[in-house]
Amino acid sequence: MTDLHRREPAGGNDAAPADSAESRLKARLLKALESELPRRLRAVDVADVAFVPVSARRDTARGVLSGVLAQHDEDELAAGRVLPGSEVGKRLVEQVLDEVFGLGGLEALLADPEVETIVVNRFDRVFVQYASGRREQVAAVAGSNEELTELVRSLAARASSEERRFDRGSPALNLQLPDGARMFAVLGLTAGGVTACTIRRHRYLVASLAKLRTRGTIDVGLERFLRAVVRARKNVLITGGTGAGKTTLLRALASEMGAGERIVTVEDAFELGLDRDPRLHADVVALQAREANVEGEGAVDQAMLVRWSLRMNPDRVIVGEIRGPEVIPMCNAMSQGNDGSMATIHASSSGIAFTRLASYAAQSPERLPLETTALLVASAVHFVVHLARTADRSTRAVASIREVVGAEHGLVISNEIYRPGPDGRAVPIAGALRTDTLDELVSAGFDVQLLAQPTGWWPR
Repeated sequence: MTDLHRREPAGGNDAAPADSAESRLKARLLKALESELPRRLRAVDVADVAFVPVSARRDTARGVLSGVLAQHDEDELAAGRVLPGSEVGKRLVEQVLDEVFGLGGLEALLADPEVETIVVNRFDRVFVQYASGRREQVAAVAGSNEELTELVRSLAARASSEERRFDRGSPALNLQLPDGARMFAVLGLTAGGVTACTIRRHRYLVASLAKLRTRGTIDVGLERFLRAVVRARKNVLITGGTGAGKTTLLRALASEMGAGERIVTVEDAFELGLDRDPRLHADVVALQAREANVEGEGAVDQAMLVRWSLRMNPDRVIVGEIRGPEVIPMCNAMSQGNDGSMATIHASSSGIAFTRLASYAAQSPERLPLETTALLVASAVHFVVHLARTADRSTRAVASIREVVGAEHGLVISNEIYRPGPDGRAVPIAGALRTDTLDELVSAGFDVQLLAQPTGWWPR
């Protein structure tokens, strides 16, 4: 269990009352920006103001605020008031810019590359977890619950062209932030009715199997095994707990796909980002589920998107995370010619994954019985790759790999071909892989001698 260190927020647990001089200046800066910035942007020589880059908008806004700051000082002196000071003015300008263009009080935390998870239980109860596993309480990210709520709404408005409501009628929000982090927020559902949110960051938006080897997630044997699995067009299910690195491994596996392959990704909220680098993936369609509008219409769930994806001529279909009825169309996609497709699912072990799939299938509109589900999964999934923390909790690593071999009496039958070693890292099991599967992987470039090391090829 990680240690919890506490850093007292400035001013104690309660937000300090704003200084009247500072509050007057901030209010003036915000008001001036609201009225002046649109006029300045309209003067920019572009066809559409919406296409002015954020960096250019921020620079324009900074110019507006600099002029307002100078005029404010003159007006305050003329009124016989004490000026807040040049450093205060500079700080407020940056604060206003962050609120309008950035992430408000979250900006500093998201600028720290070591921060992996941010938990906001309320505006002044904020905890972060670092890449090392250390957790600590940090300063407030907003001045009040209302300010935090408005910050979340502004992030939702900037994150997508689709309508993203955050109110009593739609109290849950799931979205991707500009840096690729994933935010989930709730409104009015906590004790006290305050807004709360969790932000999970992906430190590696571009991943490869070679990079995962250098970080200790896999060894050289696993690197070459997984590369052969992708190239042999085997269907893969990645399992693990929250924050285990499933999405990062999915990106790394995708990096082994051919640059010209047509990939369709399906997600609840954009996270994979395979379309970011056209040199690596030239032909990608990224689909995202959509909530209903204010009239309760227009909702599109992942199950529907997976079905639609099959009409888009994909070479491979990738589901960011199976969490419900999309399990059935995903298995259908894997078993009807879209070989090499992949998905992730929350599970505490590679074996438990089949129980989770059966549970989702039983709750789907089709209400598949266990026997049918087992047959469907066995015909669709070739390998299950499980990620977990190592025994000393220092690293996320591949802990187990199973090969699916069939179904019997409502159960999916599988062989564990890599199992957790004493330190929690996966080590090969001699002779566990079926001969015909091994032949396919060898044809895809795998060296069978890499399975002959009973302790794996992990650095010692």
